[in-house]
Amino acid sequence: MKKQSMPGIGYTMVGTTDLSRALAFYDPLFAAMGLDQCWRDDSSASWGKAEDESFPRFFTGYPFDGGKAGVGNGAMTAFLCAPDLVDQLHALALRNGGTSEGTPGRRPQYGDGFYGAYVRDPDGNKLAFVCYDAPSTR
Repeated sequence: MKKQSMPGIGYTMVGTTDLSRALAFYDPLFAAMGLDQCWRDDSSASWGKAEDESFPRFFTGYPFDGGKAGVGNGAMTAFLCAPDLVDQLHALALRNGGTSEGTPGRRPQYGDGFYGAYVRDPDGNKLAFVCYDAPSTR
């Protein structure tokens, strides 16, 4: 009998209205995270680990049905990072067309070591950069 793999997240996708603008926003963020651009065509792009298809990927692209890209209220993708990278990614996002939804800082309501920052991409999709075990000196 073939061993079944554990379920997990394969990819996350957010819509865009301008792929070139989305690439200018996401490429520097994912490069800072050490992720590769794994796919790109005229309608979408993804990032992850090029040599590891089991590593979850993040996509942005035009909606498949040709409709308008929309933003879901309450929908967010969170990226787990070291505290210094949280700060760096927040700043990079703002420099590349994003807007702040919460500056880097401790969020004790989510746990003693929780440190995070929140941004929206140029299409309004919400992202978080978080650390669960930040030192208390942050």
